[in-house]
Amino acid sequence: MFFFFPIFDSIILLYILVAIIPAIFLLRYIYKMDRVDRESPQLLISLLFLGVAAALASMLLETIGEDVLNALIPDRNSMTYTAALAFLVVAVIEEGTKFLFCALRTWNNPEFDCRFDGIVYMAFTSLGFAAFENILYIFNYGLSVAGPRAVLSVPGHLGFSVAAGALYGRAKQCRDLGRSGLKTLCLILAYAIAVLLHGFYDFCAMRSTAKAGIAFAVFVIAMYIIIILLIREESRNDRYI
Repeated sequence: MFFFFPIFDSIILLYILVAIIPAIFLLRYIYKMDRVDRESPQLLISLLFLGVAAALASMLLETIGEDVLNALIPDRNSMTYTAALAFLVVAVIEEGTKFLFCALRTWNNPEFDCRFDGIVYMAFTSLGFAAFENILYIFNYGLSVAGPRAVLSVPGHLGFSVAAGALYGRAKQCRDLGRSGLKTLCLILAYAIAVLLHGFYDFCAMRSTAKAGIAFAVFVIAMYIIIILLIREESRNDRYI
């Protein structure tokens, strides 16, 4: 009986490694692009764990949100239900928990002294979320989902966070310059853009139609290109706040 324990442990380790490798690759990329003043390992590691906490909080809140949605819209096959689930439940909650946990840890942190830091903080929180979510999916559905999630779900979370992070960094700059109105606008836009991107991504993925599949493919390719260009541009023009 005990002979099988090492094999069982090896399988668990394999699943975890396969699940987190895409996130590690993207974390390394974001870290290398932070060229002006890199953040401390302690801060970055704490953001990864806060991403996990955000995933756990989202699981609870989404359960409540789905129960409310099911009561309001009984027809789960309708486009209205899918849109509400994608945008108002999943996107609002997941981007909200990530944004909140990240802001609580970083907004008043003295290390938040460069514009690109906003991207770094949001990305590390989101990839902590994505890595944990990926572990759950792979343990539930097996290694067959690892490939699609490595090229879609994990980079997708990064894409949503980079769009928000660029505005988050500008919001901090506006605060330090005394522009409270512009700071608030940047924070609202940061969250709203992440929700819209995430919501549209999930809406297309949830709809089992040819048009939704085409829209999903076009959206993902366009987002990846824009996000890569945004990361490079923000890194190139990074400055102290």
